[in-house]
Amino acid sequence: MNIHFPQEHPEYCARDLVIAFPAAIDRVRVQCAITAEALEDHFGAASLREDDLLAAFDTHRYAIEQAARRLLDEVGARPVMLHSGYFRFCD
Repeated sequence: MNIHFPQEHPEYCARDLVIAFPAAIDRVRVQCAITAEALEDHFGAASLREDDLLAAFDTHRYAIEQAARRLLDEVGARPVMLHSGYFRFCD
């Protein structure tokens, strides 16, 4: 399985309080997301404000994408959501 993360701007989803970003698995686009709670707890987001969440994502993008890669390896070409609890057990 070939997993690639296009260098597109992440998207803030206010309704769900997540930052969404794409992955491509064998050229199939898959939606990934990380919760605001995970960004605060593990990546230093100062608040739930869009600017703070995006800044934390941008600063730690590589680590977040690597976590998404591990989860995608487990579930295949299906959307994934990275919650704070995932980082407590995968670190």
